[in-house]
Amino acid sequence: MITERAETAPRGPLGMNSYQWTVLLAAWLGWGFDVFDGLLFNYVAPNCVPTLLHIPLGTPAAKAASQYWTGVLTSVLLLSWAAGGVLFGRVADRIGRTKTLLLTMLLYAAGTAACAFAPNISVLLLCRIVGGLGIGGEWAAGAAMVAEVVPEKRRVEAGALLYTSAPVGLFLATWVVHEIARVLMPGHPELSWRYIFLCGLIPAAVALLVRLWVREPERWRSAAERAAHPRLSELFSGPTRWLTLSGFLPAVTVLVTWWSCNAFIPGVATGLAQETAQALGLDKLHTSALAEDWKQIATNAFNWGGLLGTLLTIPAAKLLGRRPMFAVYFVLSAAALFLTFGPPLAPLTRLHGYFFIGLTVFGVFGAFTYYLPELFPTRLRATGAGFCYNIGRVVASIGPFLVGSIAAQGAHSILQTLFWIGVVPLLGLCLLPWVMETRGRALTD
Repeated sequence: MITERAETAPRGPLGMNSYQWTVLLAAWLGWGFDVFDGLLFNYVAPNCVPTLLHIPLGTPAAKAASQYWTGVLTSVLLLSWAAGGVLFGRVADRIGRTKTLLLTMLLYAAGTAACAFAPNISVLLLCRIVGGLGIGGEWAAGAAMVAEVVPEKRRVEAGALLYTSAPVGLFLATWVVHEIARVLMPGHPELSWRYIFLCGLIPAAVALLVRLWVREPERWRSAAERAAHPRLSELFSGPTRWLTLSGFLPAVTVLVTWWSCNAFIPGVATGLAQETAQALGLDKLHTSALAEDWKQIATNAFNWGGLLGTLLTIPAAKLLGRRPMFAVYFVLSAAALFLTFGPPLAPLTRLHGYFFIGLTVFGVFGAFTYYLPELFPTRLRATGAGFCYNIGRVVASIGPFLVGSIAAQGAHSILQTLFWIGVVPLLGLCLLPWVMETRGRALTD
């Protein structure tokens, strides 16, 4: 059986052996399906919510209920995501990365699939909380595991490759929803959303791969044998306090910006489509079709930009360093938002602007999979990374509550809001002097 430190094992791409690539693949699949499960609800809410509330689909009451409950359930997901990140980050430092990865994948798979059987909104809310705990917890275990297994000189590449699964997960969610709701079950919107949620079980099969082929990193096993169990309070005391601050400041900046941009994609596309349809004199059916097409254009642009932006963090981090890289991405994020939502642009031009928003706002996330593990020693690595990466979701959870009320005021209000969201990365830029540079620094035990 291949071991992670088999020096004589054949080396493949990036100088990594087959076991190291297996670990990266397991974490990649875990995070990709994490994102896939987490965002399925956003696509099915217009049919799911009215059905559970016994409101006829397509009515003004159904639209209002969908907007309200989408905000509530997304905010609840973010809060449970944050709780899961903090809780399972500590669990990963206590019982191991592999065991925690397996546990969290099974948890979010079960929570998402259970949504398919929800008889009412209250049960759906409970299922989302369960799924959110697993979704939040998976990232810290996977990121720590990859950082500790791959060669030191390839940590940046492996970390960025790990995060490319996020846009892939979004693409997969979009495809699954399209195939089930619009191809297989186009005449059954009140039922198709349940089958979409059932697809959340797919990660359970991936968990089997983790169970069979991935072992605990030797670095963690060695530290666990000789070190005391981690305590959350350690993140806020002594020298570790600066490490926590260094991870939290850029993470909260990016989280607030990303969730604001992503949450408004349906509202921007729908609003612009309605204005265009009205100008062209299109009927209700063609207006709805145009809105769906434009949602897909904006979502795909955002995801493709995010995929490329994630990969670009590799040369940026290695050539510039971590802190200058964050500075570049923050400046470009603000520019992308100001230029996309400020000037008077043609609707399709504005939608294609989501590519540059994805390139910057989405792409910078690829840095956290290697930057946060670099900050903390092995015995605190998952605890610290999980806290920094996820606690910002508590702040970000306020946003979805506001989406419905802003969207109800029309596309112009949404565009104005997104324009001013561009200030957030500029505020993050001002906080970078308190962020530690880790370029060239080996993982500490």
